[in-house]
This record gives sequence, C-alpha cells and structure tokens, in this order.
Amino acid sequence: MSRARSLPAILGAFLSLATPAFAQDDVPFVPGNADAAALRGGKLLLTNGVSTVEGGSGGGIATWATIGGLEMPGDIGMTGNVTLIELPDFGFQSHGVALGISNRIELSYTRQNFDTRDVGTALGLGKEFTFNQDIFGAKLRLFGDLVYGDPLLPQVSIGVQHKRSRDAAIVRAVGGRDTKGTDIFISASKLFLSPSMLASATVRRTKGNQGGLLGFGGANGKHGRLQFEGSLAYQLSRRAVFGAEYRSKPDNFRLGEDDWMDVFAAYAVSDHVTITAAYADLGSIATVEDQRGAFLSAQIAL
Repeated sequence: MSRARSLPAILGAFLSLATPAFAQDDVPFVPGNADAAALRGGKLLLTNGVSTVEGGSGGGIATWATIGGLEMPGDIGMTGNVTLIELPDFGFQSHGVALGISNRIELSYTRQNFDTRDVGTALGLGKEFTFNQDIFGAKLRLFGDLVYGDPLLPQVSIGVQHKRSRDAAIVRAVGGRDTKGTDIFISASKLFLSPSMLASATVRRTKGNQGGLLGFGGANGKHGRLQFEGSLAYQLSRRAVFGAEYRSKPDNFRLGEDDWMDVFAAYAVSDHVTITAAYADLGSIATVEDQRGAFLSAQIAL
C-alpha cells in the first residue's frame, strides 16, 4: 500500500524526539479481521476514525482519541470530508479538512451551515436563514495506541476546538451570550481485537448552544460545563463497522436543549474513501421537538 508523503527532514527529526519508532516490518500479527492485508500506510482500515460534524476524527457526533489521516510516525496525512443531516424542520451541512502529523498531532478546520428553513420565519430571522460557524481544532495523542500495545491501555488524546459564529448579531439576538467559544476535551479510545469492539469516551468542557451554532452561554449559564460523549462500535469486517453514539449537551437557553444520539454504519469503499450513514436523534432544537433524521458523511483520507 502507498504511504502518506514524508515530512521534511527537519520536521521529521523534531517529531522523532516525541514519537516512538514504528517500522512497517515491525507491525505485529493481529488475529481475526485485523490482519496485515488490512493495513493502509501502516494503519488498519477505519482505525483513523471518520470525520465528526466538528471536523476532527471520531464518529459522526462524538470525538475519539484517534488521529485523522493514514500517516504513521514520520509521515503526514490528510482528510477531507462533507457531512449532511436532513431533519424534519432543519438542514445541516459541514465540510472541512484535517491534517495528521506523525499519528501524534491533528489539526482541523470545518465550516458548519445550519439552515432554519420555515422555522426561520417563525423565529423572525427570515425563511431559510442559515447560521454559519467556523471551527479550528487541534488534538494531541498523549499515550497509548488504538490497536497495538497493552490490550487494556486505550489511546488517550487531548484537544481544543475554537468556534467562531459568522452571524454575531443574530446569535446575540436569539440569546447567545458570546459569539466565540473554545471547547476543551480529553478522549480515551480502544479497539478490542478479539471481540472486534471499539469503545470510546470523551469529556468535553463547553458552553456551546447546539454545538456553538447558536452561540455560547445564555440565561442559564455563562461558563463552560462538563459534558460526556460515548461511542460503542462492532467491526463486522475489516471494511464495515456499525455502532451507536451519545453526546450530552448544556441547556444555556433553558429551552430544553436535548442530548444527541445516533446509530451509524461506516464502510470503507476503498483504502482512501469511507462512507458513513446514520439515523440521528438531535431532540429539541430552538423549541422545535423531535428532530430526527438521516445523517450521511463522506471522507477521503490520504
């Protein structure tokens, strides 16, 4: 398989100080569906995660400790993604890119667009008013490996996501205290090879309303609160996986903002293209109940 492009010599030397050596020939035999034929540039298929709605690697709505891209230590990798969510009263679209460095650092950028459709008229914003948000992310793998090493030691990463609304005046008008916010999170993820199960848990400090699309903070709080994200997935084959996710949310507007959850399936169409489909339940959004619908995401990884 082709590897991701090599870093310039100076950057590679610098990263080698913080990254343990990993040679392709040193890849251990993995039982079951995780055999050597499943390797993409040193990573097993799907173990770089898919792209979340916020651009970093993980599931669809939950962040994982994984680093995006197909790179291994000493390499760089990239991902590009597009996500669509069709709800009864709203539409969501995001697109972004992420850079993986030496399977240690992830840098990402995502633009989110949230279409209020007819609800925009009822809210006084105008029909099909669209909230827009930019998200700049960074993630650092602290220790552990998703697949290799101690079978009980997870991969653990920390990260930040700085979010900026592009509709500052409207966000303040609907009750958002701030138009910018920074989430901080720590994630632990592990693929248990014998049962072919992946488990991931993330604790996030955030004050984002609907992930930041409706601003940050409000009448019920101006400071960040700890929230939980969890994922559990089963690998059907080296190319297919299905599972479920849960993500808790703050309720800064006192409007009953619900937690998010989904049931998803991801399939690696090729070594570089992954498609994810899900049934997503986003609960109440801007007092409009029962926002459940289809989630579809496409990712290209190098």
